Parts: sequence; structure tokens; C-alpha cells
Amino acid sequence: MAAVPEEARGLPPPPLVNKMSAWLGAAGWLAALLANGFGQRPILTAGVHRQVLFTTVGWFAGYFLAKRTEYVHAKQDREMFEYVRHHPEDFKTAGKKRIGELLEDFIPIR
Repeated sequence: MAAVPEEARGLPPPPLVNKMSAWLGAAGWLAALLANGFGQRPILTAGVHRQVLFTTVGWFAGYFLAKRTEYVHAKQDREMFEYVRHHPEDFKTAGKKRIGELLEDFIPIR
């Protein structure tokens, strides 16, 4: 099974700059920094190409995870609205009430 099914192509794509991409990109960069630190290399200056690679991989992993979560939520919404459409007796709309009908009568304590 693919990460994002074919029917997800009908959904609008998520923005390239989203929260999940930023977090996973930062996690990828931090992983590259930790690899430098554990390898006893200068943390920021050694392996800049690996830092860029890890950040890019994390960014695109976040993008595709955001795409998958949007698909899963859209699928759940579709199933829920389909259930509501087929069972309208379970989801009757309440009539409009005035604010006076909602509030209790005020009785002072003293």
C-alpha cells in the first residue's frame, strides 16, 4: 500500500511550508548535528552537505506526512457525513430557542 493512495490526488496539496515539514526538517538537521557531535567532528562546520541532506529529507518526509494526514482526515469526514446523510433521524436539528428560554429565572439569595 502506498503512503498516499491514488484517490488522494483529488485533494488540494498542502502548503510546502507547513508545521510538520518544519519540525521534521529541524529534526533532520539536529540528527546531522548529533552525528557530527558523536563522531567527534566540529558540530556546525563538518558535513554541511549531510546537514542539508538530512534537513531536506526531513522536510519532504514532513510534507508527505502532512499530505497523508489530510487524506486520512478527509476520508473520515467523508465517512461521517455519509453516515449522517443516511441516518437523518439520529441527527435532528433542534428548533430555535430564545435566550429567555435557555436561562433560568434569577432568584436573589438575600
